Amino acid sequence: MPNKDFSTLALAPAQLKNLASLGYQQMTPIQAQSLPQILKGKDVIAKAKTGSGKTVAFGVGLLEKINPRFFGVQALILCPTRELADQVGKELRKLARSVPNIKLVLLCGGKPFGPQVGSLEHGAHIVVGTPGRIQDHLKKRTLKLDQLKTLVLDEADRMLDMGFADVMTDIIKQTPTSRQTLLFSATYPDEVKKICRSIQSDPINISVESDHEQNVIEQLFYQVKKHERNNSLLALFEHYQPKTAIVFCHTKAQCGDMAEFLREHNIESLAIHGDLDQRERDQVLVRFANNSCSVLVATDVAARGLDIKSIAMVINYELPRDPEIYVHRIGRTGRAGETGLAMSLFAEHEQVRVKAIEEYQNKPCLIDSPLSLDRDSTYKLYPPMVTIQIDGGRKDKIRPGDLLGALTGDAGLDGAQIGKIDIFDRSSYVAIEHDAVRQALNYLANGKVKGRPAKARKVN
Repeated sequence: MPNKDFSTLALAPAQLKNLASLGYQQMTPIQAQSLPQILKGKDVIAKAKTGSGKTVAFGVGLLEKINPRFFGVQALILCPTRELADQVGKELRKLARSVPNIKLVLLCGGKPFGPQVGSLEHGAHIVVGTPGRIQDHLKKRTLKLDQLKTLVLDEADRMLDMGFADVMTDIIKQTPTSRQTLLFSATYPDEVKKICRSIQSDPINISVESDHEQNVIEQLFYQVKKHERNNSLLALFEHYQPKTAIVFCHTKAQCGDMAEFLREHNIESLAIHGDLDQRERDQVLVRFANNSCSVLVATDVAARGLDIKSIAMVINYELPRDPEIYVHRIGRTGRAGETGLAMSLFAEHEQVRVKAIEEYQNKPCLIDSPLSLDRDSTYKLYPPMVTIQIDGGRKDKIRPGDLLGALTGDAGLDGAQIGKIDIFDRSSYVAIEHDAVRQALNYLANGKVKGRPAKARKVN
């Protein structure tokens, strides 16, 4: 078993100190197995689920190879979605604090092209982005990868699912063959194996068990008739009364319908799917992560890469066809030493999917009837926080401390009334307890943040 202390690795003292300041003392299993190989310069195929710590694994590895004095792109991380790219970028910026003058540029669709070109013209050491936008920059010659040292394909299986195979191939062709290639994937289907063979040299295979610890996640399956699904979904909420939940649906239309259905029954819910624009997606994810929304209704693609620390219950409105997807879905609950609930609804024609899950997990699925659930018709689920949006963000030099200082200083709020603060390029989001929202908005209507007026509004 590899030693799990970061200090056993051949890392710069400044990075070890930085990792300790970030609370990273012990490596997760994926870090302990992959980092020594990454630091040796080996190509790596790592199978690990979301939340396993893979960003730190490849982030620490690629930073060791960066030459800050050379302002060419030395590391490229491809991600399937804008949300994951943003999440990876934030984590890498924290890890890069130990290396002076490291510049990271985020290149994603849904954002203006011009400012991205401007950022690249000033030089960049690390680029994080989605395949389509990276390809656009390569075609326009605003991005060059001829000096690339490290290529990371994060959630490769999802990029292939989303139809990016040809785009990824085109991008990889424009990188040096001498590069190090790190591939991370929650599942390892034949399509991923095929791409590994074509782009990697003698890779090291690492697999962190996707199965969840016994008794950490309680899994139950409820057989329903097709017309009973919605009522059974409501019964699960009324019986278990979770504080937070993700409901997985197959289609975008289902997501919208289910979120509306739950709201009609006093369960505050938001849907996330591919039809939302970037601002809407950002707001949904911010509100769910900061306890301003209790339930997220999502498709697999939209929920991929979500970094939500504590989710009480996962519900499969329908079972996925692939048992690996099922395991990946339910792995979003029962994290960080907590227990979780994974509830699944299935109709008679989906019994083959239950059987596949049994075979994959090598244990029988516990099947029950919705009639066994104790209903509480008075049940309501409203979040403890409200999100306010403030004009001004990272590009305006706004930091979380500036907002916290303004709200706890002149605005007179108690620090305990303020929750998570998220800073984007041109806007910021602050979670505030219900009874303090009016006070905060009244101050921001006339007050200032960092010496400047700041327009603010409640996000609904």
